[in-house]
Formats: sequence, structure tokens, C-alpha cells
Amino acid sequence: MLRNGLIFLSDSRAAKKLVTGTPLRAMSKRFVPGETVEQLAGAMVDANGKGLAVTANYLGESEKSERNARAAADTYLEVLDRVVADGIRGNVSVKFTQLGQAISANFLADNLGRLLHRARAHELFIRFDMESSEYTQRTLDAFEQLWGEGWRDIGVVLQSYLMRTEGDVARMNELGACVRLCKGAYAEPASVAFQSREEVDAAYVRLMEMLLVDGNYPAIATHDERMIDATVRFAEKESISSDRFEFQMLYGVRRDLQAQLVDQGYNVRVYIPFGESWYPYLMRRLAERPANILFMTGSVLKESPLGRLWPRNGRLRKES
Repeated sequence: MLRNGLIFLSDSRAAKKLVTGTPLRAMSKRFVPGETVEQLAGAMVDANGKGLAVTANYLGESEKSERNARAAADTYLEVLDRVVADGIRGNVSVKFTQLGQAISANFLADNLGRLLHRARAHELFIRFDMESSEYTQRTLDAFEQLWGEGWRDIGVVLQSYLMRTEGDVARMNELGACVRLCKGAYAEPASVAFQSREEVDAAYVRLMEMLLVDGNYPAIATHDERMIDATVRFAEKESISSDRFEFQMLYGVRRDLQAQLVDQGYNVRVYIPFGESWYPYLMRRLAERPANILFMTGSVLKESPLGRLWPRNGRLRKES
């Protein structure tokens, strides 16, 4: 019922007007800094000033209009240029479906090709985000095609809650591709995904270990202190230096933990979404997993004075 209600609200003009026309919009900027490249650039520069690297994502997916897909690519070109012009330590994360995967293979190749060539000219990296399990194989097929064509400054995202992911990690390690490992946020059936937190977490740890040992500068994307602690412990046990991987977190989420990891000498990157579609993005992310409401609320509380009452796990330290 809650999920259906959130999906309804994501398409509701009245609800959007309420959020955008009240102080609730200011609260949402905690997680989505703005709609324009200018606002994004400000957030990126600010993050760099805190010792954080960044990756920018222009909100949108499942685009079936050639005009809109080209406009999305144009926006990413502007972001890439801005990263260079402002000396920002960052890159971009894109979705194949936003750039026209559903339109045709030729259209996607042409539209995406503009980004790839601009990124290569600027010596910048592009990460391909993962969507629901419906798109997993198509995303990996498209990625491998690009890899086979000689593109190397690209990476992909894999999700620990999918049962297939161990094989996908092994394949990406074999290629030498850069992987971002996350737990996964979509509602998936038991036929393809682990359903319990314990299973998802156990898979995450197994996959993290595979990536740290055999991967190419993996990104460990999590706000879960237990997963971070497991990563730190394993890296220390295997004498894997902190410059061989990075932690990634969402913009505005657990800023205290981001700062703590930076202070301890770890590489940390924040994922910064922006664009006109910020409202349906937030609502649909919450709808995919209503528990995210508690997650985002908890993130705010943990940084407040009440955070001292919040249970914490793990040591989160790096031994010298």
C-alpha cells in the first residue's frame, strides 16, 4: 500500500507543487542539490573541498524520445566540460536507457559515442549505472561491446542482491573492468534476488572480497557501517592498500561517515544526482523500497545531536 501510494505521488502534480513550493524543497536539496549544471558544479566543488571525489548523474531513465535522449547526452557533455573547466575531481554516471537503448542500438551507439569521445578527450571516466534485473544482461552486453571496441575508461555497477552477480564479478575481474558494488535498491522477485538482509549482506562481503583481491580499483558503494568495517578488516588482513579501492556514498547521506573515512585516509566518492526530474526520482526511489524512508531519516538523525543515541557497529578505523 505504501509503495503504491508513493508511486501515485510521484505522478501527482498537486503533490509536486506542495513539495516544490514549500520548505520541503529545501529539505530535498539535501539529496539532490539542484536542477542545473551550475547548481551541480557548486555541489561538486563543495564536495571536493571536503576531500571527496564526485560522480554526477543527470536524472532520467527509460527514454523513448530521440529528442530527449539527445538532450540528456548534451547535458552530460556540458557536465564533462564543466568538470575540466573548474578543475573538479570527478566523473559522470549514466544509464544506457536514458541515452536511447530502447530506441535502437544504432541510436544508442551514436548518442553515447558523443559522450565517450568527449570523455576520452578530457581523460575522464564514465560509469554505467545498473537498473532493475530486467536490464542487467542488456547493460552488461552493451558494456562488453564497448570494452571489445577498445574503450577502457569505463566502468559498470553490480548489485549484491542478485543471485547471478558472483558470476558477473568474476567476468568483470577477468576483463579488468572497474566495478561499483552496491546492494541494490529495486524490488526484485525471489527467483532472481536474495530476499533477506542476511543473504544480501553475506553476498556483498563475498563479492567485495573478490573485487579487492582480483578487481581493478573497485568502488565499494555502501552506507552500511558493517559492510565498510568488513572491507577495512579484509583489506588490512590481505595487505591491500587504501589506494587500490574507494568507498562511494550518495550525496547528502551519512555525511559524517564520509568525513570520517576521508580523515582515516580512504578514498571516498559521492554520487550527486541533479536535474528537473528530482521529484519523481526521490519518490520512485522511496517506492522501490519504502524502507528507504527510514534509511534517509536515519541518515539525518545520525548527524544530529540525537546521533549519539543511535546504535553503531564496527570499529571503522585504519591501522597505521
